[in-house]
Amino acid sequence: MFGIDRLYMMMRLNFKTILFILIVATLSSLLTSWNNCGNSLLFHATDWRTKYQHKDRLSTESGYQEIDCHINGDYSIGCRKEGDEVYIPFSFIHKYFEIYGKLATYDGLERFEWLHSYSKIVSPKGKYDSRGVFMTFENYNVEVRDRVKCISGADGVPISTQWESQGYYYPTQIAQFGLSHYSKNLTEPEPHRKIIEDSDKIKQNWNVSQGSLLDRVYDSQVNSHVLKFATPQTSMSGISLNLDHVLDFVLKWDFNVKNNGSVVVTLQSREKKEMYYLYYYATSNTILYSRDNHIYYGIGQISHQWRRLTRDLVVDLQKGLYLNDKSRKKIPRSKLKVIQITLYGSGMIDNMTLSTSEHMEQFYDAARWFVANQNVTSGGWPNPVRRKVAPGMAILEPGWHSSMGQGHAISVLARAYYHSGEAKYLQAAIRGLRPFRLSSAKGGVAASFLGKYIWYEEYPTTPSSFILNGFIYSLIGLYDLKSIAMGKDAEEASRLLNQGMTSLKNMLTLFDTGSGTTYDLRHFTLKTAPNLARWDYHSTHINQLLLLHSIDNDPIFITTAERWIGYMNGKRAAHN
Repeated sequence: MFGIDRLYMMMRLNFKTILFILIVATLSSLLTSWNNCGNSLLFHATDWRTKYQHKDRLSTESGYQEIDCHINGDYSIGCRKEGDEVYIPFSFIHKYFEIYGKLATYDGLERFEWLHSYSKIVSPKGKYDSRGVFMTFENYNVEVRDRVKCISGADGVPISTQWESQGYYYPTQIAQFGLSHYSKNLTEPEPHRKIIEDSDKIKQNWNVSQGSLLDRVYDSQVNSHVLKFATPQTSMSGISLNLDHVLDFVLKWDFNVKNNGSVVVTLQSREKKEMYYLYYYATSNTILYSRDNHIYYGIGQISHQWRRLTRDLVVDLQKGLYLNDKSRKKIPRSKLKVIQITLYGSGMIDNMTLSTSEHMEQFYDAARWFVANQNVTSGGWPNPVRRKVAPGMAILEPGWHSSMGQGHAISVLARAYYHSGEAKYLQAAIRGLRPFRLSSAKGGVAASFLGKYIWYEEYPTTPSSFILNGFIYSLIGLYDLKSIAMGKDAEEASRLLNQGMTSLKNMLTLFDTGSGTTYDLRHFTLKTAPNLARWDYHSTHINQLLLLHSIDNDPIFITTAERWIGYMNGKRAAHN
């Protein structure tokens, strides 16, 4: 018994020893693991303590010490100290110094990308061509901007809500719409088109409701066969064509309808099967109206006249849905399809197509608007809204002219004349020079700087504001006309251009802050703090100077542009 008890006791002791050794080994392994890979866990714990406690504490596991950083004696934030280095949260640096950064993974590695600017520079590929792409406008999508209420059904151009919520025609925005589509036409591949109805070639089997009439007749006005239709006023079904069409959502058609005529396009969500209805109807009310998923666009009173209508169905849908629900998410084009087109009332249609784009059609919608809406006496395209630019400056009452709007419009019309050869576009562009000859006090756009240099005002304020980007856009418009016109008209455009270029070369560095640029010179005219240009305006200034350098080799443009590019990369002017 004694031997067995002794053996039992020894086994118990050995077991305790082994258990103790295992526990020690496990703890040692955990501590090693903590030291090697516990930093991410400690990061979150430290974040919590930093946020709520802000107390000095030494973290023996990581080697970090939490400390308070006092910011200019005003307040404190939680920081970390490791040796002689102090680490400050980037979220603070981002807001305090207006620096940008993000975590990015590529090549299998995670990195932190630090940027001084959120904008980019696009260097010209060659000398600027007045017949070609306008700056970088091929990247613009004017119609999807929040400050565009919709694309007018009557005119096919944007209706703006930038300074007035009911909507109005803003010449600068309309010109940018036209220039973007002209530029896209030159840079994008040929669009895919599907003919929906062409009475001479493609004849679809339309569903004709009871009491309705449909016939293909020859129309001498257009010298082709067209589709003539009529439906009873009480008909709810109309004359319809069923489709199952995806990807191509730009609808174009020629039509001649009476004032009771309309075309309804039905779209469907490919996932939720929800139905949407776009109504294009002949009425003097051209403003967008929306109710539930039914969206109405008035296309004007056009009885017994042929017209062409070009509509981006997805843009029309999104604008209508957004009208009643600002929080509603946009529906991707890939999630929609066109399932039906229905005709109501009476009239004729022809050349109906669905395509991926119709850039030149939309460009000419803008060009025609400028011809039709120019004040022939003043040569300007007046802005129909009140505009308050800055405290201390007189409010601009409706009817004011903008040098940027004038310049942009001339750039549109010069390209329309070059592309079409139609004299009406050139004549409107030439008339557009008139506001450049008049002082802003007399309804023009010309202001004087120190009685020496003439500046073309984007906003003809009192006192003058001297906005840089709008002025340069007006110079580009003058250059476009000088390049397209002939004789005295070209000479006049050249004179106004040279006058403005002289002013720019002598005043350009007034906009330089040593770390960026100012949007205008209100700090001079109002004796106030500078109005610093945000980075997208700063990059616009640079892109404009690079364009001007391609047509004028004065070193002021390239040296200034390079210095301003440096500011976007964190460079600063030297201290004294």
